[in-house]
Amino acid sequence: MTDFSVLDLVPVREGGTLEEAFAASASLARAAESAGCKRFWVAEHHAMEGIAGGATAVVLAHIGHATRTIRIGSGGIMLPNHTPFQIAEQFGTLAALFPGRVDLGLGRAPGAGPELQRALRKNLHQAAEMFPQDVVELRALLTGEPELSIRATPGHGADVELWMLGSSLFGASLAARLGLPYAFASHFAPDHLDAAIAVYRRDLQPSAALDRPRIMAAMNLFVADSTEEAEYLATSQMQAFVRLRTGQPGKLPPPVERYRETLPPPARLMLDHIGQASAIGTPAQAAEQVRAFIGRTGADEIVFAGPTFDPAMRERSLALAMAQLAEHPIGS
Repeated sequence: MTDFSVLDLVPVREGGTLEEAFAASASLARAAESAGCKRFWVAEHHAMEGIAGGATAVVLAHIGHATRTIRIGSGGIMLPNHTPFQIAEQFGTLAALFPGRVDLGLGRAPGAGPELQRALRKNLHQAAEMFPQDVVELRALLTGEPELSIRATPGHGADVELWMLGSSLFGASLAARLGLPYAFASHFAPDHLDAAIAVYRRDLQPSAALDRPRIMAAMNLFVADSTEEAEYLATSQMQAFVRLRTGQPGKLPPPVERYRETLPPPARLMLDHIGQASAIGTPAQAAEQVRAFIGRTGADEIVFAGPTFDPAMRERSLALAMAQLAEHPIGS
């Protein structure tokens, strides 16, 4: 059967506070747990006033304490921003606090500007070149195989499930070579989805952690009682995408009626392109879109993104979708 999970950016909405964003994230995690989702992942972003997940491990501790059974993890940690040793300690700590529940999704994302590089005291482009070696070192720090000259405590021997994240063939190839499960960021970068999955399936080298391909793909999810309401809820994310692509990022804005109609053709095309991996509509419509996407990708797991200005509406959207999908389980 296909598993379903949630990806949260911990959005800060216009007129809202960080405290409200963290509370909403914990509430969403509880809703995901109640709905039967397998994981709740938080993404690392820095220096963005509308996204509060920068201290990812700290946020995950907050989420872990707010829930009981759902797996928690990063979707993902941008490893070039850190040392492998620091991440081994952080996620080793999480694994000790929440045994059997911790995932560590790793990404490369070397696109940070000079201001962030100075703030992190890192040459991020150079660090991105070391990404494959750093993943291997991080895995060794966690598993003890091979044994290194230094041990991370916490970290050494920690029960942490590693995932490779990507939006290109690079991540797919590396995941295959290292025998790691692979998660594709199709919710905002769908271009190489099919090719990346094909490369990963073809080249996977079984490992101690994985004996067959395991693929997660991301979708945007907006579900409501009517198609019109679902499309209305989705306009907050649409506005955020347009602002980001035009160099004007900010806090999550409120939804706008008929937002697409206000946009010039290039912006509409951009949204159509980004939105290829989306399920927007009534519960039945969204479930059919999810099933079609699984049929296309053969994904073992779908992770749902899609912030709403009113956090309660995202919880309801998820509950409606999960209830509909449970009526006719995929792969059963």
